[in-house]
Amino acid sequence: MRRPRPASGRASSGGRPAAPRFAKPLTPGAVLGWTALSAIVPGAAHLRAGRRRTGLVLVSVYAVLLLAFLAYLLSRGGLAGFAAFAGDGMLVTVSVVAGVLALAWFAVIVTSYVALGPNKLKQQGQVLTGIVVGLLCVTVMAPFAFAAQAVMTFRNAANDIFRSNPDPENPVVIKNPEDPWNGKDRVNFLLIGGDAAGNRTGVRTDSMNVASVNIKTGATVLFSLPRNMQHVRFPTSSPLHKHFPNGFMAELPNGGLLNEVWQYANDNPQIMGGKNKGPRALMDAIGYTLGLHIDYYAMMNMYGFADLVDAIGGLRIKVEQDVPWGGLYGTAGTIKAGNRKLTGEQALWYGRSRVNSDDFSRMARQRCVIGAFAQQATPTVILANFSKLAGAARRVAQTNIPRELLEPLVPLGLKVKDAKITSLQFVPPEFYSGRPDWAKIRTATKKAIADSGRPSRATTAGVSASPSVAASTPQKTRAGAAPTQTPTRNSQKGAQGLDELCGF
Repeated sequence: MRRPRPASGRASSGGRPAAPRFAKPLTPGAVLGWTALSAIVPGAAHLRAGRRRTGLVLVSVYAVLLLAFLAYLLSRGGLAGFAAFAGDGMLVTVSVVAGVLALAWFAVIVTSYVALGPNKLKQQGQVLTGIVVGLLCVTVMAPFAFAAQAVMTFRNAANDIFRSNPDPENPVVIKNPEDPWNGKDRVNFLLIGGDAAGNRTGVRTDSMNVASVNIKTGATVLFSLPRNMQHVRFPTSSPLHKHFPNGFMAELPNGGLLNEVWQYANDNPQIMGGKNKGPRALMDAIGYTLGLHIDYYAMMNMYGFADLVDAIGGLRIKVEQDVPWGGLYGTAGTIKAGNRKLTGEQALWYGRSRVNSDDFSRMARQRCVIGAFAQQATPTVILANFSKLAGAARRVAQTNIPRELLEPLVPLGLKVKDAKITSLQFVPPEFYSGRPDWAKIRTATKKAIADSGRPSRATTAGVSASPSVAASTPQKTRAGAAPTQTPTRNSQKGAQGLDELCGF
């Protein structure tokens, strides 16, 4: 009597698992196809090879992990929910997880390939499939490796720029993690463009803006102060108040400019009571001028800003009129009027050139340059050029924002991006730099902040901020209307949106 043949997948008479039986022999193409499918659905190749238990375990684990990840994404409540990933510990965790997943996917692909029995193929098929599977392993692991590298690059840049306890005399203590701003309604950032260079001693703060942000709504007012504002006053808490009771270098009729305060404080540690007190002196002076408490500052080297522009591939700007650039007389070249894509150097000079211009027009061009950067540095562009941007920021950025506040800054920045943002320049003819009317400046500041809390008459798209400015318009322009001219000192009649000023 003939004994029955062992069923497929069960033990043979020798006690060993019987070799899996396929409906028909696998070709090299089939082996590659099932291996590639396993890179998308782990376990598929094992099921095809007859290893059902292993295949079902892999498919189940993959499904559970995928569902858990999707549930996590939904629970975060939008982009703001990912602020937790800005924390140092979370960044390390993400990098480690990316490395583990890369190794796991490598193991899944290799074991899937082996389970399909490539040794049953002809020698030529074995060589071909082995090479292709090797390339597949590299291809699958590359995104995880890129993610881990990007995360660590961001972590290193964040730790270099945002220090823990950067200002020991004014430490930031977060009493309630649910309220990192300690009950404040607004937070005020001093945003500075410095012009330090290899051929120049010290730092001159040529671009000074204060972003006053409503923490709940993100509504922001951007106050721009001219570099040549003279004889600013200091609060009684500042060491410079006693030294300059009548204003900064009030004895000099044509001196005592605002952009000299930072360097003066750094050059006179005996007056300030310590070294590197330039940021604190400038924050005190500008805060007292506006009647605001300046919470934090962030300075971007203007020459380093050119690196940021180059990192995103240039900047598209509508140039209203020819702008000569380079040197005192614009001998390096001319940025022609029209829609232009500027290199980093050209964008820098477009915002800095004084040829046939004045400081107030230059201030306006600087705001338009940074506003254009904010518009064009989209998430896609940032991700595509992340390493370049992070490297440039590490070289040129300086701030007293502590590392612990980076996490809550992310949702605040997203609020600012979608909120109404207005801008006010303290320039002639409304405000004179030589003999400022301090009471008028404070009154205008208070009014601009109050007006920013009122609802806009029209809904507009926001413009996110770079490390220096943010811009939006509180009212829509007519469809098809020509962009407005670059603003000059005669066009500032109160707080306005950068869209209407720059023709965005």
